Amino acid sequence: MKYILVTGGVISGIGKGVVSSSCGTLLKSMGFRVTAIKIDPYINIDASLFSPYEHGEVFVLDDGGEVDLDLGNYERFLDIKLHRDNNITTGKIYRQVIERERRGDYLGKTVQIIPHITNEIMDWVLRVAKIPVDEHGSGKIGDEPEICIIELGGTIGDIEGMPFVEAFRQFARKVGPENFCCVHVSLVPKPKATGELKTKPTQVSVKELRALGLSPDLIICRSEEAINAEVREKISNYCHVECEQVICLSDQSSIYRVPLELEKQGLIKYFYQKFQLPNAMPIPPRGFLYKWKKLAERHDNMNKTITIALVGKYTRLEDSYASVIKSLQHSALAINRKLIISYIEGTNLEEATKESQPKQYYDSWKALCEANGLIVPGGFGDRGIEGKILAIKHAREKKIPFLGVCLGYQCAVLELCRNVLNMRDAESHEQNKDSPNAVIIEMPEHTNCDLGGTMRVGRRETIFVIKGGIIHKLYGNVDRIYERHRHRYEVNPEMVPKLESAGMMFVGRDTTGERMEIMELKDHPYFVGVQFHPEYTSRPLKPSPPYYGLLLAAANKLTTYLAGKSNDFPGEGSTTTSTNTSDTDVSEGESTDNCCKS
Repeated sequence: MKYILVTGGVISGIGKGVVSSSCGTLLKSMGFRVTAIKIDPYINIDASLFSPYEHGEVFVLDDGGEVDLDLGNYERFLDIKLHRDNNITTGKIYRQVIERERRGDYLGKTVQIIPHITNEIMDWVLRVAKIPVDEHGSGKIGDEPEICIIELGGTIGDIEGMPFVEAFRQFARKVGPENFCCVHVSLVPKPKATGELKTKPTQVSVKELRALGLSPDLIICRSEEAINAEVREKISNYCHVECEQVICLSDQSSIYRVPLELEKQGLIKYFYQKFQLPNAMPIPPRGFLYKWKKLAERHDNMNKTITIALVGKYTRLEDSYASVIKSLQHSALAINRKLIISYIEGTNLEEATKESQPKQYYDSWKALCEANGLIVPGGFGDRGIEGKILAIKHAREKKIPFLGVCLGYQCAVLELCRNVLNMRDAESHEQNKDSPNAVIIEMPEHTNCDLGGTMRVGRRETIFVIKGGIIHKLYGNVDRIYERHRHRYEVNPEMVPKLESAGMMFVGRDTTGERMEIMELKDHPYFVGVQFHPEYTSRPLKPSPPYYGLLLAAANKLTTYLAGKSNDFPGEGSTTTSTNTSDTDVSEGESTDNCCKS
């Protein structure tokens, strides 16, 4: 087993997650089995209770793990499915050690950071790195991984991360230098006042790393523009690495360019030398990396645009909807359109805002009216709910393509009750627990205890009970699908007959038939709601069917596509399949009309 540790210096948020994913992508393109681990030094047990403004979205795994959004990057780039234990937090480590101490496992010894915490970290990594991953989302568990990418969150020098740095100092000695590689990602800024690239922040962060016992094997310099040979030589000299071990990663036109840029600068060659990998270094001319290159070129050469309005609650921070945005981008790439997202705060569409902040109100409605499609994603709480319902009413009446996810789906049900069934007092238990006319109810199994770990979360089965509709066709006419959930509330099954009489068909239900999983509105070009979160399983080369349908409808291509006449996704060699059915490789030159049907 080979291990690659990715650390960061100077500031957080400079792309460690994308670098980690890109390293894995390159190694996977060479035929290696790759897995990934994200370490978050915070004390929280997991990310389930984070505010999206605090740490971005909460990413959900098949096994119900609520984890850091970087694991979403790993899954999308590597096309694998990970487990909750692939996300390590300080809270998890300390809980494990304390439980062992209470059981008497330490035989009465004083429990300390070294060796007990550091040993637990090393044992956790060694255990998780060997867990086989689900390749390509096929449901088939492969062999034990050969390479493990480990991203250490935060920056070197953070007090929270000290036990992890010490653990990896010991870990590097334990597995040997031929099995361990430290990749340090650091910022090389260019202040406007001087107009020159500054290497001192990188020098300091590398010095700090070395002082803690870890020597970087590779230094990846993040900068706005390419670093010249002189700057590269300076970093090499002061940081005690060869010039070939200093890699420049300037801002790229898209994240799809990052693996290609790293490959161009010899990253694969270095890994082969560092890890003493057997065999000659293969470069498949039309393999996975070739598909990735075509994807990057496709992204850079799109001329036509498409605008999607995203009406939500956390629109000030894009990372709050990271997977939603990625899913929209995957689908836009598939129909050869440059995506423009209009972020609209739900409260800005409400009448109260019209009185207090008229400019925001009219600007928001203008953006909504000019959009080609509307998505209302998931969320929690009651802020902005009325604005979301107004936006959905607009989409329904004006025949604008609409996708509601989780809370957005529930808002669509509320909108129909209020404005078509004339149930003006229709509400959700989430907004009003005492509502006498609750259309959205709390799940029976949810108890009023701690919030953490009380949701219906993870991979669940949905059965198509009504076949032949748009969403059923987008999923390839299968009988059942498996998607990831994260919710506490659901549509009141007693209301279903009334809703169906108004044209809202619940085409997908859970295995009991009591939970309404997929909704589709009659006599509308595309009005779909899903209780699950299909964005979690979308891939760059395999867009999520509900999102793909939204973009097709917004581009006026859905009817043609469903008729089997579309030729919108010719991407040579692309693997284009439903997110939840068996993969089918489309060989070069074949039509990919059935992008989400195979």
